Amino acid sequence: MLGAVSGIAALTGFACAQSAPQTPELLQKWKDKPMYTIQTRTLEGQPMNLGDLKGKVVLVVNVASRCGFTPQYTDLEALYQRFKDKGLVILAFPCNDFGGQEPGSAKDIREFCSTTYKVTFPVMEKVQVKAGAGQSELFEYLGTRTGKLPGWNFSKYLVGKDGQPVAFYPSSVKPGDSALAQAIEQALAK
Repeated sequence: MLGAVSGIAALTGFACAQSAPQTPELLQKWKDKPMYTIQTRTLEGQPMNLGDLKGKVVLVVNVASRCGFTPQYTDLEALYQRFKDKGLVILAFPCNDFGGQEPGSAKDIREFCSTTYKVTFPVMEKVQVKAGAGQSELFEYLGTRTGKLPGWNFSKYLVGKDGQPVAFYPSSVKPGDSALAQAIEQALAK
């Protein structure tokens, strides 16, 4: 019975965090570095320097269009509208690592986010969040610094104004959760 429960948990996303590799090399590579040292790309492939977000509070979320957690886009947009004028930026990173739930092209993803959920926060390039060859540098950094990697879609990292990770939230923590809102308010107040 326990095996069946574990399987259901993995499939439904309740097993939402993985331990991140924290080798001496990775710990040294990211020691004392802020997120601002990392380059990434927008969904349309344009370079984005995360240093441009210095002084902002950032919520990094791995997203997918065909996941049971996909309706969280609605609450992410509400959270963004609530706090964007106070300095919150949400960065959504499409990810096909879990159940193949983000198979679309950049155009497909943009259309889905814009028409289905009216997303106005930045949607970035599709990335790999799982550890190993091909992993996004940003998720390598966040995983090394927090010790946690997403175990499913819609996991969240809160990053403070100084570019340092504040907390990791698994998929089961909804964007409307009062503890997440409180953590964002505290990060914005610093």
